[in-house]
Amino acid sequence: MLNILSIIIGIVALLLAIPSSIPLLGWGNWIVLPIAIIGVGFGALSSSNKGRNFCLVVLGIAAVRLMIGGGII
Repeated sequence: MLNILSIIIGIVALLLAIPSSIPLLGWGNWIVLPIAIIGVGFGALSSSNKGRNFCLVVLGIAAVRLMIGGGII
């Protein structure tokens, strides 16, 4: 059950991260990071690793995008 919840949280974070990759909307990744971290937490509590790994990928995408934009844009 926690794995499914983690995957759902990861999908929500990914849907928020997609428009945040557009220039001048990179600040949205600051919203994506805590959501993805919560998903990683739920995924870590589950018996399967799929949800956790998915949230880690979304977290990595958002963090790289923030680094490219300097943390703001």
